[in-house]
Amino acid sequence: MTAVAEAPTQSRPGRPPVPALKVTQARVFTSEWIKMRSLRSTGFTLLAAVVAMIALGCLVGWATNAHWAQMDPGEHAHFEAIGRSLAGVNLAQLAIGVLGVLLVSGEYATGMIRATFSAAPRRLPVVWAKAALFAAVTFVLMLISSFLAFFGGQYFLAAHGTTLSAPHALRAVFGVAVYLTLVGVFAVALGFIVRSTAGGIATLFGLLLVLPGIGQVLPASWQQHTLPYLPSNAGASLFGVRLDPTALSPGAGLAVLCLWVVAGLALAAVLVKRRDA
Repeated sequence: MTAVAEAPTQSRPGRPPVPALKVTQARVFTSEWIKMRSLRSTGFTLLAAVVAMIALGCLVGWATNAHWAQMDPGEHAHFEAIGRSLAGVNLAQLAIGVLGVLLVSGEYATGMIRATFSAAPRRLPVVWAKAALFAAVTFVLMLISSFLAFFGGQYFLAAHGTTLSAPHALRAVFGVAVYLTLVGVFAVALGFIVRSTAGGIATLFGLLLVLPGIGQVLPASWQQHTLPYLPSNAGASLFGVRLDPTALSPGAGLAVLCLWVVAGLALAAVLVKRRDA
């Protein structure tokens, strides 16, 4: 029997171990930024919000100037140039709200949220990162859009327009950006709370659009104690120039809207920690 010598095995030099990086808020923020800008829907939806703000402001300004001679005295008496150029806020809030919900509910729908929470086991840094990132992006884009909408609207209003130095004009322009930013953060919170795209969007639109309409059928004594504190009505005081006597002041409206956002984020944080992904 012939003995066969086994070939000596050569040991491969082992690769150096990859150091485990500590999960920090900054790294979670970077991760969420990469995910956000890689989504095609992000760019399209933000573009829709920008176009809605600017195009509608210019269109309303042009239409008002073109039909000025046909407007009745009542319309002339209630004409307000600043609000005409910022009319796009009503459409922009829909786009911003939808995107805020989608940034969260989309991960739950695909199951990617499990990988996200595996990478960040404490979970709450993910909530803060998504909210802060979307707030920053929304505020920058909507502030630029509101300025362009204002200047474009006043240009098309021609002799009936006003300037940025007019009373309340600068506050209204900044107020639009602040309002849309807070709506976006609130939408992110709803995404974590509801975890469903359809449910989150329906809840957001119900609070912003449906409840104010339902409130109009309440007794007058109830309206003054409820309607001003709804998110959209409180936020409208930030950029409104001719406010209803029962409306909140800009400062009070900002405080109420911030309370809605803080409450939403607090509930989202509690549910994210307690529920399974």
